[in-house]
Amino acid sequence: MEITNKVIVVTGGAGGIGLAIAKEFIKEGPKIVILVDISFKNFNFKDEKILCEQCDVTNESSIQNLIDKINLDFGLIDIFCSNAGILSLGSEQTSNEDWSKNWNLHVMSHVFAAKKLLPDMLRRGSGYFVNTASAAGLLSHIDSITYSTTKHAAIGLAEWLAITYGKQGIGVSILCPQAVETAMTRGREKEVSALDGMMKPEDVAIDVINAIKDEVFLISPHNEVVGYFQNKANNYSRWIGGMQKLRQTLKS
Repeated sequence: MEITNKVIVVTGGAGGIGLAIAKEFIKEGPKIVILVDISFKNFNFKDEKILCEQCDVTNESSIQNLIDKINLDFGLIDIFCSNAGILSLGSEQTSNEDWSKNWNLHVMSHVFAAKKLLPDMLRRGSGYFVNTASAAGLLSHIDSITYSTTKHAAIGLAEWLAITYGKQGIGVSILCPQAVETAMTRGREKEVSALDGMMKPEDVAIDVINAIKDEVFLISPHNEVVGYFQNKANNYSRWIGGMQKLRQTLKS
C-alpha cells in the first residue's frame, strides 16, 4: 500500500517502536499520523503531521469512540498499527490479573480495532493492519508464559484476518522482532531475546514501512528468527529439546 496522503494510527505511540514507526511514516507524506497511548507524560516530539490522542486500547468503547473521532476529523483510517504492548515475566503461577492485562493488550486490542475498522475498509476495498507481535509468538519466551502465549495468539489473529480478507483489499502485516532498544527492554540486555543483539527501533520502523509498501505479511527485523522458525517447523520435538537446553544453560 502507498502511504502518501493516508490517515494512519499508531498505538503505543508515545515512545519506542511506535514513535519510530510514526517518524518513518512522516517521511512518506501521510495526511496525518495519530499517535495513541495511555499516557504522553514527558512526550516532546512535535510535527505538523502528528496528533496525539490518549486512549486505553484495551477498552472497546474507548477505541470505538477514538476511531469515530478520527474518521470525522480526518476521514476514514487507512492504516492502523496495533503496537501497544507490555512484558511481564512469570510462569503458570502468574496471577489472573496479569493474564488479563496481557491478553487484553496483546490480543483483544487488535480484535477491537479490527471489529470497528473492517466494515468501512471492506466497503471501500482498501485498508491495512500492522499488528505488533514478537519473535516470541513465532518461537517462545522462556521467561514469560503470558508474553509467549498472547503473542502466539496475536499472530494467529493476524493470519486469520489476512486469509479471510486479503482478497478483498485488506492488507495485514505482523511485526515479530526479537529484542529492541526501548523502555520495555531496558535492563534486560542479557536475556534470551537479546542473544542475537538488540535492534534500534528506527531500524525496525524502516522494515515496517517497506513491508506495508510491498504488502508483506511477516516482518522479521532479526534475520535469524526466520531460520529458527523454519527449524521449529522442520522438527518440532528437536526444537523443543534445543529450547530446553538453552533454558538450562541460561538458568545455571
